[in-house]
Amino acid sequence: MWRSIASNALTFLVVALFLAGGVLIWAQSQYNTRGPLTQAICVEVPRGSNMRRVSEDLGGQGAISSPIMFRLGADYTDKTQRLKAGSYLVQPGASMAEIVDTVTKGGASTCGTEVVYRIGVTRAQVQVREINPATGRYEERASFNPATEDAPEVYTNVRAKSDTRFRIALAEGVTSWQVVQGLNGIDALEGAVDVPAEGSLAPDSYEITPGDSRAEVLTRMAVAQELILAQAWENRAEGLPLKSPEEALILASIIEKETGGADERYDVASVFVNRLNQGMRLQTDPTVIYGITKGEGVLGRGLRQSELRRATAYNTYVIPALPPTPIANPGRASIQAALNPAQTEYIFFVAKTLDPSDGHNFAATLAEHNRNVAAYRALERANQ
Repeated sequence: MWRSIASNALTFLVVALFLAGGVLIWAQSQYNTRGPLTQAICVEVPRGSNMRRVSEDLGGQGAISSPIMFRLGADYTDKTQRLKAGSYLVQPGASMAEIVDTVTKGGASTCGTEVVYRIGVTRAQVQVREINPATGRYEERASFNPATEDAPEVYTNVRAKSDTRFRIALAEGVTSWQVVQGLNGIDALEGAVDVPAEGSLAPDSYEITPGDSRAEVLTRMAVAQELILAQAWENRAEGLPLKSPEEALILASIIEKETGGADERYDVASVFVNRLNQGMRLQTDPTVIYGITKGEGVLGRGLRQSELRRATAYNTYVIPALPPTPIANPGRASIQAALNPAQTEYIFFVAKTLDPSDGHNFAATLAEHNRNVAAYRALERANQ
């Protein structure tokens, strides 16, 4: 009798395991299969929300067939606790697995309306952008310069909405003074701040919430730059004429101001590194300009011969070394270039054309450089 009971129990266990396996396979299939959504939608995930609320919202909008299955799938894949606040675009037919990935990946929100406060080298700009669900791309609705123009009505309207996202886009090469001026012009921020050390802020995109303090935003920018610099310094090339991360930051800022072309940064870096190794003066205009403006705006004119000859701490036509501080806030790419320059014999460069975006001609000898300069001067004369 006991043998029969044991046999029946074993049979029951095998059947139960088989059924459980079948249910698991079916559940995985449902979780990964194409969803019922026929038109793209925006899904809002407020701060402090949880996966239950999100699943119910998705179920109510017809994006998923089972909120319970959605939550079980998120639990099974260890993503329930990774939910990120934001506004996300869900495409037609998106599976529950794809939607879970979307709302837990973090980063910039991908749907709805956003206000972008752009702080650039020559001006600040406010953009109002909105996702077109049909294309999944942002389209500009309005833009204005807050220093010279009144805010349009569309900005005022979206500024008051609770689901509008806000972010600051900091351009590479801005000075710390320009950053503070830009932050002071953002009505979504609060509090007064002093100008931080030059070069200490990381150009990047920063999500903000109305009511955030300017000091907190500057702290985030400074922490980001510290991490970038520390990592780059740790992975620097050998034999560089740089004694500290601070000197690397100074060189990176010069590289940032000397080229707008990402493909040239490492060659420009090689020129300055070769000059430092040979004890040559850097002879770079942006440092002289910074010595005049102190980073408070742009010079707006060409340098005078008297300014190029004047002995100042930032005149690299006179001093045989790096200037005492950075001359701007360099981006990650320029920092990496400063610490891992191209291996070249270049010690000169000059612009190819009157358009800075066209890049530079590099040279290893003075004779070659003089030919490049003569070609550039000819372009200047022709333009005049």
